[in-house]
Amino acid sequence: MASLRDIEDRITSTKKTRQITKAMEMVSASKLNRAEENAKSYSAYSNKIQEIISNIANTDTDVSHPMLERREVKRTGYILITADSGLAGGYNSNAIKKLHDTIEERHTSRDEFTVIGIGRMGVDYCKKNDISLSEQIIGVDDQPKYADIKGIASRAVQLYIDEEIDELIIIFNHFVSVISQEIHVNKLIPLSDIDEAESTSTYEYEPGEGAILNALLPQYAESLIYGALLDAKASEHAARMTAMKSATDNAGDLIDDLTLSFNRARQAAITQEITEIVGGAAALE
Repeated sequence: MASLRDIEDRITSTKKTRQITKAMEMVSASKLNRAEENAKSYSAYSNKIQEIISNIANTDTDVSHPMLERREVKRTGYILITADSGLAGGYNSNAIKKLHDTIEERHTSRDEFTVIGIGRMGVDYCKKNDISLSEQIIGVDDQPKYADIKGIASRAVQLYIDEEIDELIIIFNHFVSVISQEIHVNKLIPLSDIDEAESTSTYEYEPGEGAILNALLPQYAESLIYGALLDAKASEHAARMTAMKSATDNAGDLIDDLTLSFNRARQAAITQEITEIVGGAAALE
């Protein structure tokens, strides 16, 4: 049985841990509010650019673009979005597992795919498992700006335009609610399956539909990557807040159990001392 000193030390250390996890929970909650607002506000821009592109792409014109045309898939590019650190429940492991399962299901050779890694946890996983990394970025801000990832997003799109890959797929955690995040696997390119967005506007294009499409399609694909990153960041903060709340609650339960054990051990020690005193007094009679 542990001594009173050992139990007391465990109670002290657990209380300190609870203070840390509680502070991390509050910080994540604050970051989540901003991240959720960023994701919602950006969706308005994304929806508008999709409306314009679908309006052009679905009209009966001769307008075409390589990003709208399917081709035989010989090599796939995956964008994997993870966090730069852990302590976020299953946030990182779920995304990494989805990448692993997708690769196992779809590919027989490592030459058939490459990964663009956003986030240290995913990048480290790829390096440890000898998975080809075409691009990588770590240290993305908790509230990322478009300029932060424009370079890697444009290079990912350029891989398709240069025919180094034949499709581009993104894997990330989609924010559903504070306690729920879902893994999404979305095909970004080709954009041949782009939905026809509802529009109440009539557009006249100048200099022409083809020129507009050439300018907007790469930008649209980049915006999808940025939108997924904003969504993933909201999921990350929610997952970390939930994990830290769970850790705080568990620490509280452990402190209660240790306090009960401490009181029982102290009571047993007092009882033992009284017994020894009574026994000693009886021996002197």
